[in-house]
Amino acid sequence: MLFSPFSLKKLSLRNRIVMPPMCMYMAGRDGLPNDWHATHYASRAVGQVGLIIVEATGVEDRGRISARDLGLWNDAQRDGLKKIVELVHAQGASIAIQLNHAGRKSEVEYLEPVAPSALPFSEEYRVPKSLSVSEIREIVAHFAAAARRAVEAGFDAIEIHGAHGYLINQFMSPLVNQRTDEYGGSSANRGRLLGEVLEAVKAVTPTDMPVWVRVSAEEYEPQGNGPETVAEIINQVKAKGLDAVHVSSGGVTSFRVKAYPGYQVDMAWRIKAQTGLPVIGGGLVTGAREAEHILKADVDLVFLGRELLRNPYWPLQAAGALGEEIAWPEPYLRGK
Repeated sequence: MLFSPFSLKKLSLRNRIVMPPMCMYMAGRDGLPNDWHATHYASRAVGQVGLIIVEATGVEDRGRISARDLGLWNDAQRDGLKKIVELVHAQGASIAIQLNHAGRKSEVEYLEPVAPSALPFSEEYRVPKSLSVSEIREIVAHFAAAARRAVEAGFDAIEIHGAHGYLINQFMSPLVNQRTDEYGGSSANRGRLLGEVLEAVKAVTPTDMPVWVRVSAEEYEPQGNGPETVAEIINQVKAKGLDAVHVSSGGVTSFRVKAYPGYQVDMAWRIKAQTGLPVIGGGLVTGAREAEHILKADVDLVFLGRELLRNPYWPLQAAGALGEEIAWPEPYLRGK
């Protein structure tokens, strides 16, 4: 299954191997991609990854995790990312972008962090400003503007970052969201921002372009969200045009997750079972047979993060381990 094709609307993947978003912290204050990003993403495309998801990209400057993250709030950033897209497409891979607002976890020192409620992530972080309703709507507009630029840059799909304790996840989580207005309280209210962002993004993207969300399916705290609540929120917004779910966990608090190979796969399977949507699952996956097993457990796509940092050509080696015949880049055939 690992090397079987997969399609979702206009997205057509040569295999089911996904490189998830991983921050490089290699951009400058201008948020522009550079030679590092070109090399990083193009090499994974040469290595035959099916889908590459570009790292968390800020929809505004204060929405970046750090001042060295990519951004997509202006046309210069769009044009820089377009070159990355063209490099990846030239090697036969598909490419998506993860749009993000870091909220209270932003470490951009020259801008004030914001959040649903004025609660810092930890003692090391600044106390964020609680967003007004009008400010929330401005952020929704920033997501829409970034999505429009992503379309113009030629991306194949858009991932909305609703995981790892960043702004949309902060609104979703009862551990962070203490609001008493229409954005707080019930799961429907806590998921309102996600729904509004999804609706705004879909309004500026082609109907055949997939849009999905990455979620933290488990917050590892007694009063936090688990897979059932996250699935409930997804079901409340999916009619707005959600096409898939990328399942991760943690990051809402500083709780240290006891990770092990495949530790998030069961969460992905439960999200799929309760929402009926295709899922991307994984977590410390390193082996070809392990990835194959995950797909046979009814997960649609499998992501490999750290392993693809170590080895951009992992798919070529995985095909050999599974006895699969796949196309190699012609210049590399002597290594086959």
